[in-house]
Amino acid sequence: MEQDLEYRQQLLQEYKQTVMPLLRYLPWLEMNKGQTGSTYYQGADSTEHSLAFPVYDSTLLQFVNEAAKSKLMERNYRYTYTRNHIRTHEDERRIIAAAELKDWDSLRGILSKYVLGGRTKGTLWSEAMQENIFCLVLLKMKEIIEYWDKPLDIR
Repeated sequence: MEQDLEYRQQLLQEYKQTVMPLLRYLPWLEMNKGQTGSTYYQGADSTEHSLAFPVYDSTLLQFVNEAAKSKLMERNYRYTYTRNHIRTHEDERRIIAAAELKDWDSLRGILSKYVLGGRTKGTLWSEAMQENIFCLVLLKMKEIIEYWDKPLDIR
């Protein structure tokens, strides 16, 4: 019994250290939920055959880069989607809302899909912003840590 408690405390400390740097983006993510986090640049002398490309908000890029370097990234995130039968954004939100400490890897998988997948498919970062996935995952991770430990100071 005492070993379980020690293990959980050790696990929570590890989770806390991993999530804390990302929680500083939470106010920005909450303020910009539902927005794309990007605009399309075409240039002043663009023609109808010119290609527009996304220009991402600098805060979003900082968040994505910091998240990509963290231990939260799960390279095999596709397994999370198959195992949990996740096909839509509603499925993602359902899994996030129901997540507990034991579901930490599912949260990591959902976050990883958008952070890592966005490197090759640029629309995923904007999609995660519009669907509020980044914000929901971080809020749930914070909630789990605070439930088992103590309130976090994210100033």
